[in-house]
Amino acid sequence: MIRQHFQFRSTIATILADRQEHVDAARAALIDARQRVERYVARDPFFRTSFEPCTPDSDDPIIIRMADASQEAGVGPMAAVAGAIAWAGVEAMQDEGARFAVIDNGGDIAMLTEREIRIGVFAGLSPFSGRCAFVMPPSDGILGCCTSSATVGPSISLGVADAVCVFSKNVALADAWATAICNEVRIEDTRVFHRLDGSGVQGVFVIAGTWTTRWGILPELTRARVDERLISSGDGY
Repeated sequence: MIRQHFQFRSTIATILADRQEHVDAARAALIDARQRVERYVARDPFFRTSFEPCTPDSDDPIIIRMADASQEAGVGPMAAVAGAIAWAGVEAMQDEGARFAVIDNGGDIAMLTEREIRIGVFAGLSPFSGRCAFVMPPSDGILGCCTSSATVGPSISLGVADAVCVFSKNVALADAWATAICNEVRIEDTRVFHRLDGSGVQGVFVIAGTWTTRWGILPELTRARVDERLISSGDGY
């Protein structure tokens, strides 16, 4: 397996693949996706700064994905940028024939896997941090596992959770909902979960200090020792 670090401006990611040509496809697609977002927000700065959904003046698929995801989750479209960019990278790998393709864009992960893999959970100072992992079974399509935190990383959060992990086949949607849930969930207060009924979200796992909760269908969670040196610092834009 190839593990390659990728950085283009503030997009910092890790690419996993079996073949170098798949890595090359991912790198080209990540750069292209980042540049397309940059070009759009240069002429529509409100799209970049809004904390609420907004309608873009664009037919670019990445911009549309971000806007649609933010509309469902009730957050600004940039809440979906890391997931949307990672998704574009894995799609490019798939187009090159990859059956194993993983891009971790700062905890916002797009994956296509023919084998079982594990995704470690980093949750800052929580005692659960670095001690558990999701066991991901082989998949027949791309899946997103996106994480938001109020205590880790550069992203703005209005909540208290150390980690909110969201699973969806729509990677941009997983990213947007991770932000939305992290903004709203409180210890012993999960009313935000009611908004997930009928959404494209498959499952949610929340860590806040010593408190955890879950919603929907999640992969198996197992004990693990996470190597923090492998964590990607992500897309702070």
